[in-house]
Amino acid sequence: MNIESHRRAIRESLELINESIQRGLEERQRTIGFHCSVAAVDMLELFLHSNGIIDPGKTIKHDFFTSERKALEKLTFSFEKKHEIVKLPVELESRRNSLCYGRPMPRQYMMEYISVFNKLKKIFDDMGVGCG
Repeated sequence: MNIESHRRAIRESLELINESIQRGLEERQRTIGFHCSVAAVDMLELFLHSNGIIDPGKTIKHDFFTSERKALEKLTFSFEKKHEIVKLPVELESRRNSLCYGRPMPRQYMMEYISVFNKLKKIFDDMGVGCG
C-alpha cells in the first residue's frame, strides 16, 4: 500500500473510532476492536514506509502482534522506539478478538483499549508521522 493509501485508511479508522465513542462504546465494541487494531498496523506501516525502513510492497499484518516475541521475529529491522512501539500493538491485539468476537465488554475495558491505541498514535504523531 502506498503512503497516501495508508493515510486514507488511517483517517477512515480514526473517523469510525471517534464516531463509535460518540455513539456509545457499548454499541460499537466490534468497530472499536477492529479499527484500533487495523489503524495501529497502518500507522506502523506508514512510519516504516515513510522512513524507507521497509519496501513499499512489504505488508505488516495485525497477527504479527499476537505476542511480543512473534512481533520482534517478524520485525527484524531496527527503528526508533521499536520496543516501546511494539508493546502497544501487542497489547491491542491481545484484546482485539474479545472485542470483535466475544461477549459485550465493560465500558472501562473498552476505554483502556482506546487509551492504549491513543498512546501509540501519540508516539507516531510526536515522531512526525501525521496519522490524522
